[in-house]
Amino acid sequence: MSADINKLEQIASQVRRDIVRMVHACQSGHPGGSLGCTDYFVALYFHAMKNDPSFNMDGIGEDIFFLSNGHISPVFYSTLARAGYFPVSELATFRKINSRLQGHPTTHEHLPGIRIASGSLGQGLSVALGAAQAKKLNKDNNLVYVLMGDGELQEGQVWEAAMYAPHNKVDNIIAAVDYNRAQIDGSTDDVLSLGNLRAKWEAFGWDVLEVDKGNDMASVIAGLDEAKSRTGKGKPVIILLHTEMGSGVDFMMGSHKWHGVAPNDEQLESALNQIPRTIGDY
Repeated sequence: MSADINKLEQIASQVRRDIVRMVHACQSGHPGGSLGCTDYFVALYFHAMKNDPSFNMDGIGEDIFFLSNGHISPVFYSTLARAGYFPVSELATFRKINSRLQGHPTTHEHLPGIRIASGSLGQGLSVALGAAQAKKLNKDNNLVYVLMGDGELQEGQVWEAAMYAPHNKVDNIIAAVDYNRAQIDGSTDDVLSLGNLRAKWEAFGWDVLEVDKGNDMASVIAGLDEAKSRTGKGKPVIILLHTEMGSGVDFMMGSHKWHGVAPNDEQLESALNQIPRTIGDY
């Protein structure tokens, strides 16, 4: 589906409101990365992907998405609800007992839009590559998308998958890295430096794009459109999405400390005062 930039920005604003309210309500969750990836999720589900909210698990005949860094589930759930996969009111059950909206996405709750359990970092790219190859075997010309965190790239399985994709010419996949240079224990440079990510992925045989303004809707849309134009040409495609953790909330922005901390009542009020209500809270 597609929409104009202004409409997408309005949806993104409401998704950010959803995120801080969800995490505050249960005093648990991961707001920083969720806020940083909001523009990507909205651009993906409301512009780039050919997706069906009626949801078939096999995904045949549509584009499909896998979230590898499953701890940013708040942005995933909000986007799915706002895109019509399940009622927006269900966001109020986030992380509650017997809720379908657990802290990390799982499949046994049968939540529409969720195809794998995720949050055990390093696994999503492998799963996405399998799904992309299945599409080729089924002669399904649609695309597979996957998002990883940059700290997640410290997992060895990612690089095994990175070798596998170009060797097998899996060219119907668009991977993305949330490149905010922050993880739970600090900056990625301090924890385990990622070095020159572009050079690494290119050396592994991937077609690499960089979106320098990963929290600017127009830039994200342009990046996704360009990535789509590069599929089907013999190489897997990856986007290095330069984002800022906590984007949209001034006291969260740029700080790894908001990786997995819930705002208190006063902080919630401050956050909501900064983020316009555009569609309506749940």
